[in-house]
Amino acid sequence: MSKCPICGRAAEQSYRPFCSKRCADVDLARWMTGSYAIPVEDDGDEDGLPPADPPQKPM
Repeated sequence: MSKCPICGRAAEQSYRPFCSKRCADVDLARWMTGSYAIPVEDDGDEDGLPPADPPQKPM
């Protein structure tokens, strides 16, 4: 039998993979508040090309 990922108790069939509605709600709240967010590094431009040189102003 699998264990609840929140508290470690045995999972209930009606709330699988959780043991109760409370643990399911705790998991949902973590998703909604961004606790499970995966950190990313901003790579700047989406196409991967270096930025173009800015246009030169006439003197």
